[in-house]
Amino acid sequence: MEDTEMNDPETCPTEKAGISFFERYLTVWVGLCIVAGIGLGKLAPGIAKSLDGMAIGVKGAPVISIPIAVCLFFMMYPIMVKIDFGEVVKAGKAIRPVGLTLFLNWAIKPFTMYAIASFFLGTLFLGFIGPDAVDYVKAPLGSDLEVGATYGAGEAVLVDGVTMLKVPLWRSYLAGCILLGIAPCTAMVLVWGFLAKGNDGHTLVMVAINSLTMLVLYGVLGGFLLGVGQLPVPWQALLLSIGVYVALPLAAGYLSRKWLIATRGEVWFRDKFLHFLTPITITALLATLVLLFSFKGETIVENPLTILWIAIPLTIQTLVIFALGYGISKAMGFTYESAAPTAMIGASNHFEVAIATATMLYGLSSGAALATVVGVLIEVPLMLGLVRFCVKTKGWFPAESASEGESCQPDLAGQGRSDEAS
Repeated sequence: MEDTEMNDPETCPTEKAGISFFERYLTVWVGLCIVAGIGLGKLAPGIAKSLDGMAIGVKGAPVISIPIAVCLFFMMYPIMVKIDFGEVVKAGKAIRPVGLTLFLNWAIKPFTMYAIASFFLGTLFLGFIGPDAVDYVKAPLGSDLEVGATYGAGEAVLVDGVTMLKVPLWRSYLAGCILLGIAPCTAMVLVWGFLAKGNDGHTLVMVAINSLTMLVLYGVLGGFLLGVGQLPVPWQALLLSIGVYVALPLAAGYLSRKWLIATRGEVWFRDKFLHFLTPITITALLATLVLLFSFKGETIVENPLTILWIAIPLTIQTLVIFALGYGISKAMGFTYESAAPTAMIGASNHFEVAIATATMLYGLSSGAALATVVGVLIEVPLMLGLVRFCVKTKGWFPAESASEGESCQPDLAGQGRSDEAS
């Protein structure tokens, strides 16, 4: 196993290794990117459109936006390089917490997200969104639709010479919510578990397992739920997005991790290299958000409550899944150190992949892409609130024994173990 020095006190992170400056104020940066994106769309609309035009096409249709693909690779790589596959193998020893996390993430969460988002967006808020409001999204990859043909709830139309699907706007928002609901556990959940003083090893293992599980289940569940919602089911693009945005950075992370530890040592890798990577994911995310909002600025300016209509079901979904995870963990007799990360892993979303997939499947200017961005906007303040709740209710659970908690885990926040490492 790679983490041979795990119990060496000289290599263990201290309490100073908490949330980074970028991560602590992520909501502020997101807000600034919204303003910058809207401003860009208003003042220089040609810039974002030119960048989006730099794309890899299939049969004349743009499929992969090169600037977005580059940004999203750098979102995902710092997450993947942290994965220790030796820890994934060891996770079998903690079968109950691992099993509950997988059950919540793949058997419960996607379906509660679909139900909650459908009710709020398709019924309760439909009058505010506009029952006749439409969105124009990419035609499914590989499809050869004639103008006027129907596909799910969409109708093929020509927009600037390109065949697009005209779909109800609320269904486009629903698509983004679905893509969030089937994307469990972001890199940020490593920080949430750390701040809640949970079992860091369990959190890291579940990040790894969820990343691997997504390779199989993300496309299957996404296609099924998008089809149930009468939305376009672009299977080829869905699978391609998993390959580009999950498999590629996962392979790059695994290979570079092995090489760097072999050549530079584990201490350098953890205290220097991961520290250097800390702001890269969020910086790449923010660059993507500027592009996204440069296209959606007009919609937001005309109807700023759009963000609210999407945020409400996403917030309710997060609280429901957290409550289920925390409550079931207590009923199953988990220690607090396992219960806290189990609940937060289920509640948190892998919004990097959701944004990537929505952009690839439906387009940078789609309502689906906007919905995934709202997921970023609410995630940080909501999860910080849940962290505080966990810490205050720690006494509800039995404590982890000294033998279970004596070994420290890798620096999950990507920070150095001391001020000197900074």
